[in-house]
Amino acid sequence: MKSYRKELWFHTSKRRELINITSQVEECVQESSVEEGLCLVNAMHITASVFINDDEPGLHNDYEKWLEKLAPEKPYSQYQHNGFEDNADAHLKRTVMGREVVVAITEGKLDFGPWEQIFYGEFDGKRRKRVLVKIIGE
Repeated sequence: MKSYRKELWFHTSKRRELINITSQVEECVQESSVEEGLCLVNAMHITASVFINDDEPGLHNDYEKWLEKLAPEKPYSQYQHNGFEDNADAHLKRTVMGREVVVAITEGKLDFGPWEQIFYGEFDGKRRKRVLVKIIGE
């Protein structure tokens, strides 16, 4: 069995951003030379997410509106967590969007359904954060 590990680093310019990282994960699969296996992709920060969905701008705007209704950024005083920090909403948004995805690798490629893409969701950005890609298989 082969094992592969790589960290992808991101530094967003905005507090909240969705970044399609599919091509970067596909590069990892190629580097791993795994033909049949599993690919784990997970955010290594508690205010960021990795998820799978369609790469469609309207949907991305819907996410922003929906998440902001569920856990509005302001007023900061609405959250007990916010004292030294002002990112309680980012923690909640991450919980809703999830920590990681696992994608099957078949014949050396990510085995997606129609329209599926992998995204990094940043909810407390403007600083450097990482995503772990771990691949195991034959």
